[in-house]
Amino acid sequence: MVCLPHNEEVNCLPNIKSAIKRVKVNATKNLRNRQVKSATKTTLKKFDAALKTDAGAAQALLSTTFGAVDRAVAKGVIHKNAANRKKARLARALAKTQATQ
Repeated sequence: MVCLPHNEEVNCLPNIKSAIKRVKVNATKNLRNRQVKSATKTTLKKFDAALKTDAGAAQALLSTTFGAVDRAVAKGVIHKNAANRKKARLARALAKTQATQ
């Protein structure tokens, strides 16, 4: 194995060419998945903040939030059923907020 120092830790790469490629590909996919998941979480947090302050702003953010969740599904970051569950909960929370006003 070839060990390369990186970020205060030692990453050991395998000797086999295909295994080395798998490590690189997995690192790339992991980075993209983290970016998509982080962007989705940020959008969800913005929606929750808008929901607590202004239901009108939350209504405007609902389609943006749904789009972010759908993009995460399209990229394979979250499961389709999990996305549908999140969207249903968001819509229910918005309806509950609007009903109380």
